[in-house]
Amino acid sequence: QVQLVESGGGLVQAGGSLRLSCAASGRTFRGYYMGWFRQAPGKEREFVAHITWIGGITTYVDSVKGRFTISRDNAKNTVYLQMNSLKPEDTAVYYCAANSAARWEYWGQGTQVTVSS
Repeated sequence: QVQLVESGGGLVQAGGSLRLSCAASGRTFRGYYMGWFRQAPGKEREFVAHITWIGGITTYVDSVKGRFTISRDNAKNTVYLQMNSLKPEDTAVYYCAANSAARWEYWGQGTQVTVSS
């Protein structure tokens, strides 16, 4: 059974930092893209960043470039999202996901990030 389990969310003041973790299990993710999405109240889920499991090639949405960093530890089957210089508009539920064959196939349950002004 494939599981993606996020952790590391919480409440932080604007300008602060958080690091989210996504522990993946249940299959090999070699060849997958691993990504982070977020959904703010009343808004649609949006892509934040993704990384290839092999090679570590990264892509970011423009609004987080220079502030967020996605990385992975293949030995631990874990993906991270380091979030710096957080803004109130970053407040959302953050989801980890795994992409195979051009579709986001697996999803975690989400972790809440709240940034106070």
